[in-house]
Amino acid sequence: MISKNLQHIKSTLPEHVTLVAVSKTKPISDIKEAYSAGQRIFGENKIQEMVDKYDALPKDIEWHMIGHLQSNKVKYMAHFVNLIHGVDKFKTLKEINKQAKKHNRVINCLLQAKIAKEETKFGFTFNEIENILTSKETAELQNINIIGLMGMATFTDNEEQLKDEFLSLKTFFDLHKLQTLSMGMSGDYKLAIENGSTMIRVGSSIFGHRNYNQ
Repeated sequence: MISKNLQHIKSTLPEHVTLVAVSKTKPISDIKEAYSAGQRIFGENKIQEMVDKYDALPKDIEWHMIGHLQSNKVKYMAHFVNLIHGVDKFKTLKEINKQAKKHNRVINCLLQAKIAKEETKFGFTFNEIENILTSKETAELQNINIIGLMGMATFTDNEEQLKDEFLSLKTFFDLHKLQTLSMGMSGDYKLAIENGSTMIRVGSSIFGHRNYNQ
């Protein structure tokens, strides 16, 4: 089932779009099935769960931290995390840099832009991102690499609104000639790709619905 779902999604994706399989709350057996089907990039939103899975699974997996990030937890994943999607505070960037340095690594990061109309979503304004990308203080952080932006659209069926939100981020992204634009999840990834996304985060369309009891 999982491998079939993966094949189906991958067959519809343009070549320039990277698929992050969102494996949060899913058992290791599910990840192994996706791995056997060729998937190598997995996204988790809880650091402890990601650490446990990293320890148990093959080391050629790229782990992406996609959840809201608390600075004090960065140290637990700094030795292996490949990309952190949702950096929404400058102090978090500094902490990632500090922990990456301890492991002699450079950690790739995406700055989270607030594009949704909902109050519940985290993220920087475009002005704040502009300041971070051009600041001397950011340039001094030698152990992080800001490779792009991430945005979560409003949870709505209004396609015009979603399109506007995605396009606003794509337009800003293009100004800065960054490499990765992470937008789109199971419900809206097709629209996100149409509007410029280069990385999508898909969970339930691959693994089935999430288990909230874990």
